[in-house]
Amino acid sequence: MSSPRETVERPRVLDRRVGPHGEVVLRRHGGLFQIIANGCFLMDTSDGRSERLLVRAALRELDAHGPRPAPGVLIGGLGVGFSLAEAAAEPRWGRITVVEREEAVVDWHRDGPLDAITAGAPADPRVEVVHADLAAHLAGDGEPYDALCLDVDNGPDWTVTEDNGSLYSPAGLAACARRLTPGGVLAVWSARPSPAFEDTLRDAGFVRVRTEEIPVARGVPDAVHLATRPA
Repeated sequence: MSSPRETVERPRVLDRRVGPHGEVVLRRHGGLFQIIANGCFLMDTSDGRSERLLVRAALRELDAHGPRPAPGVLIGGLGVGFSLAEAAAEPRWGRITVVEREEAVVDWHRDGPLDAITAGAPADPRVEVVHADLAAHLAGDGEPYDALCLDVDNGPDWTVTEDNGSLYSPAGLAACARRLTPGGVLAVWSARPSPAFEDTLRDAGFVRVRTEEIPVARGVPDAVHLATRPA
């Protein structure tokens, strides 16, 4: 008697868009949602611990040097929404700005499959979702933030598009520092720790540079790089 065949479920494309930065795809694989950009896997909804830590660690770092009333946070990259959900669940944040350059990703949260992840967070009166390029937004004028939480790539050493590398350059980090209040915190998500990026942060004038690692099931740990603008 032959053994029964195992059924392997294939990822199913829910939406595919082509925009100024290339192709972005939302897939469903079993119970998981996945975002693919230009053929590069970005993220899925399997875990979310490190994306939530990105926001939580930034607030903890602010608290370590004296609590601030109603601090403002910018989240660079909406993604699957874990970071926004974490920020909206914390009543202490006074202003939450999310900058996302892919209109498709904004749509998937506004009235698409990912709205269950953010659970109404975009409608929070503290939240503003900005459809813009992050580097351009940081280079512009505007009220500074107490924390910048950046998650637009697989890390400073593994960018989604070549132009994103400018974010982690001396000029890009100088723009981040200008958009932070004195003593404000920069937090950068990465799919792997980057000692070289720690050195770049110090060379850019940031202090209290450190990295928190988050173990994953297989491979190197995820990481959140933390740095503070001098007071």
